[in-house]
Amino acid sequence: MEWALLPLKRYADFSGRSRRKEFWFFTLLVWLVAMVLLFVSGLGAAITDPTSFAAQGGFGLGLILLILFSLALFIPGLAVQVRRFHDQDKSGWFVLLNFIPYIGGIVVLVFMCLEGTRGPNRYGPDPKEGDLAAAAE
Repeated sequence: MEWALLPLKRYADFSGRSRRKEFWFFTLLVWLVAMVLLFVSGLGAAITDPTSFAAQGGFGLGLILLILFSLALFIPGLAVQVRRFHDQDKSGWFVLLNFIPYIGGIVVLVFMCLEGTRGPNRYGPDPKEGDLAAAAE
């Protein structure tokens, strides 16, 4: 759970490097919370009574909660993605690849799966080396 919350602790820190583990655990946490928010606020009501759900505008509450959640996690999500590019010794501006229709997201997904450079690079020390030193103690 610590890996999933680390990007929140480094909320707007666009410097340094982040491991794949940090990025993917954070992504998993975001997806799980988003699914729970949608289910609890919208889908749960639709399953129990679909007619009253539509009449009360239940989906509106779920949508509002999801938008607020997304806005709150936009900056840390962007920051952890920039730090992942830094871990591969690439500029954080590679995040803009997300804006290329169709293939941009796929390209970024591939980059997020690649291992970072070993040892220090121009963006800082290897985050895995710190973990190995802490595990040895």
